[in-house]
This record gives sequence, structure tokens and C-alpha cells, in this order.
Amino acid sequence: MSNDSNLTEQLERRKRINRMKKGILTFLTTWILIVSVLMIFLVVQVLRMQHQISILASNQMELSQMSAGVLYDGEDSTVESTESVPAPAASTAPTVEVASLDESNLAQPGDTLKVYLTFDDGPSSNTAAILDILDKYGVKATFFVIGKEDEESQALYKRIVEEGHTLGMHSYSHQYSTIYSSLDSFEDDFYHLQSYLDELTGVKSVYYRFPGSSSNQISNTDMGSFISFLDENGVTYYDWNVSSGDATTQAYTKEEIVDHVLNDVVKYKTSIVLLHDSNAKTTTVDALGPLIEGLQEIGAEILPIDQNTYPIQYTVLSDEAKGSEEKQDVNEEPADSQPEENQPEEQENDNQIQE
Repeated sequence: MSNDSNLTEQLERRKRINRMKKGILTFLTTWILIVSVLMIFLVVQVLRMQHQISILASNQMELSQMSAGVLYDGEDSTVESTESVPAPAASTAPTVEVASLDESNLAQPGDTLKVYLTFDDGPSSNTAAILDILDKYGVKATFFVIGKEDEESQALYKRIVEEGHTLGMHSYSHQYSTIYSSLDSFEDDFYHLQSYLDELTGVKSVYYRFPGSSSNQISNTDMGSFISFLDENGVTYYDWNVSSGDATTQAYTKEEIVDHVLNDVVKYKTSIVLLHDSNAKTTTVDALGPLIEGLQEIGAEILPIDQNTYPIQYTVLSDEAKGSEEKQDVNEEPADSQPEENQPEEQENDNQIQE
């Protein structure tokens, strides 16, 4: 009888032990599952936060750089080290200063928003796609081009003009160490591109965008020298006050590019939008149609840059420099007394001179 009782107790004890084991296993399994789900959730949240921080940091950097006058347009070309640019001699260039925010350009309720879509670094295969999209929506834009001599690029220069877009200049070589090494180098590059485009299209462009912007920190030569040169040749340079974000290393989606532009253009009466049409900017091509539709929905007027466009410029000649230039002009000898080779080809301040 006692043996049966002992056996029953052992069986009951085993059952209790098994139940405890199952309970512990169930608890551990449930705990592991809960922890795993929480870990996955936290990882997702961290990734989202990192993405948002990256966007905020990028936007903050753009805003701070714009206010400090050092916004860089971030083209695809590799920016060469300034160590390779010869240090200039003591500069006698006109003094420049950071342009202050023009409050008169801030949009007020009821203002018609003027938006200028500008594309840097082309032409490329993406330029053709962009032109097709612009044609589809009946929109004109501005292309700040660099120098390319292949047949496809030459055809695209002509197409830009023939379809009513503005042809602007963005330097021929797009090599910072060459363009910004001296005023002579800048002039050579400028005349090379201007005459090349004129020969191909019959248009002498009078619009320019500095590689890296007019406030770039790459040039070892005073930017005032280049600004004065453009001014003397009747050429207006344009920076930008709205960035699509396609110039940054962050791989934005087409939706994000559209949002970047639409969120900022509402702030200004005149918005110069920085976009790129180099070979790598396929997302910009994808974003262009939705961007145009979004601008049209808010009633924005999409225009090509012309002589009436409000210039967005980060760096301007100081009043002192302007006064000095005016004084110099008064004291200059007549132009016909100067050696012919020193006289730059005359340029009118028209939109673009058809020849």
C-alpha cells in the first residue's frame, strides 16, 4: 500500500515538475518574443529618427550656409582640393559682402508666386528627359550648362534654345582649380563657353551661375573680381533660395524632392530653385512631373529666367567697391583709345542676344 502511495506521489511530483518546466518554457518563449518585437520596433524607430535627423541636419545646414553666404551647389563633379589652386598674390579685387535677406521678397497673402526651375551641370541624357517633361506641361525653365562637345550635347544646347528655355552658363570646364585660380583663368573659361554656345545656338548667354555659388569657400581668388567682370560684361549671375536637395549626398526620394521645393517656394515672391540634370540625377527626372503639378496646384507661375527676374545673390559688391568702380569709370580713357585686344565684346542687358 505504501509502495502505491509513494508511486502516486512520484507521479504527481513529476507532473508538477513537468508543468513547471512547461510554464518556465512558455514564460521564456513569450518573454523572448516580446523582447524581439520590442527590439525590432526600437530599431525601426531609431532608423526613422536617424533619417529625420539627417533631413533636419541637411536642411539646417542649407539654411545656415545660406544666411552665412556659403551655400554650395554640390554638383556631381569632384571638387578639387584648394591646395592645388595657386595662392593668389595680394588682392586688389573689389570688396564683397554677404547679401542680406531681402524682406521685400518674402511672400504675403495674395501674392503671385514666381518660381524659376533651374538645372545645373547638363547637358546629359537626363536633360533630354527633362525637356520632354517640360514640353508635356508647357513649362519653360533655365539650364545652366557646362561645356561638352559631343554631338548629343550639341543637339541638346540647340534644343534648349529652340524650345524656348533660357540658356545660362555654369563654366566650361567645371574644374574649380582652373576656373578660380585667377581672374584671367575665369575670363578664359567664361569666353570659351559663351562663344561656344553662341556659335552653336546663335544665342549669346548673359546669365551665369558660379560653380559652388557666388559665396563658395573654394576659390582662392576674391569673388569680387569675378563678379565685377560679369557686371562689366552685362552678365547677371544667379544663386538660389530654394534647394530641391538633389545636390546632397543624401539619396532623397522623388516625393522628398517635391516636398523640399513645395515647402519653401511658398515663403518667397520669387523662388530660384536649384535642380540638377547631370547623368546621376534620375530621381530629379522622376520628381519633375509631380513637382510641376504641385506648383500649378498652389497657383505658382513657373518661368524661365529673363532680364526681369529678381536676382538671388549670396555675395554682392560692397557700396565702397561700387563707388570705387564708378569713380574709376569716370576717370577711364575712352574705349576707343584702349588696345583692341583688351576690349571685351560688348553685351546688351537683354534676355539673351539672338545673333
